[in-house]
Order: sequence, then structure tokens, then C-alpha cells
Amino acid sequence: MQRIMIVGQPGSGKSTLARKLGECTGLPVVHIDTIHWQPGWVERSRDEKTRLCHEVEARDRWIFEGGHSTTWSNRLARADLLIWIDRSASLRFWRVLSRALRYHGQSRPDLPHDCPERLANLPAFFKFMWQTRRSARMKMEQLAASAPVGCRVVCLRSNRDTRAFLASMEPLKGRVERCSQQR
Repeated sequence: MQRIMIVGQPGSGKSTLARKLGECTGLPVVHIDTIHWQPGWVERSRDEKTRLCHEVEARDRWIFEGGHSTTWSNRLARADLLIWIDRSASLRFWRVLSRALRYHGQSRPDLPHDCPERLANLPAFFKFMWQTRRSARMKMEQLAASAPVGCRVVCLRSNRDTRAFLASMEPLKGRVERCSQQR
């Protein structure tokens, strides 16, 4: 396993899972927010985001978490594993609020430097989350259904699912990295 794609709606746990999987497998982790945003909360152009996503997708090894659905089909075509984190809206809203409070005034680990969490941004972000909750889920469901035969699909719907999945990955700890170094 060399390429893992993780999708889910805001607050589902994509970044946290990606970090844990990176530790477990030794694969490099790429967070979509580092492609979407530049320092100072400056959004990149759509074309630049697409170009940067394609550059990551072309690499031999990655854990790539997040959106920019325009490039999902390319990413999925190269992925060995697709993980869809499908969590309830209420949990996701709670997690986004908790994250904003925890990192208030600081940049989260999955964001570029100088992108501090701001509580003032929450109402607009919550509105976005609410408006896209059904359409985004449908899009991810369709993505999972369209996975190529060689790509394993895992759907995580609970903390128990996530713990069990991570436990199943524990035997791989260091093995993926060692195998790629032997090539």
C-alpha cells in the first residue's frame, strides 16, 4: 500500500486519521488545506489548486486527505485505499467548534503557517457545512461506489470503526517505509 486517499466532510476527522496513518505506515501526509490556503488565509486559484493536487497525485507514495473534488477521479485512479469518513452532522459541528476553540489564534497542524483559527469565521463555515451536508455526502458516496477494482474502500462511521481500522494497520508500522526503501 503506497497511496491512501481520505475523504470526509469538515470535522469528520480526516486530518487526525491522516496523521495517525502517516505515523503507522511511514507514508508522507498531504493535507488539502495546505494546497487550498496560502499563509494569511489567502486562497489559491482553482487552477493552481488543481495543478498542485496533480503534482501530489503523481508521486509514488502519499496519504492525501481532503477535498478539491475536481481532482478526486485522478487521485482515486492511483489510490490503493480510499477511506471515507462518514460521521453525523452534529458530531462534525461539535468537532469544528472544539477545534476552533483549541487553536484559537494559532494555525492548526494541517494548515499553512499564519492561518490562525478565528471564531469570527465560524458562522459562515457552519452555514457552508449545513448547506453542503447532503450534497457532499452524496458526492462521497458516489466516489466510493466508483472506486476501481484494485482500490480497497473503507467507510468509517464511528470512533469504534476508526480504532479497529487503525489497529488493523498497526502490523504495517514501518513495513511500508522499509519496502519502499528497498526498491
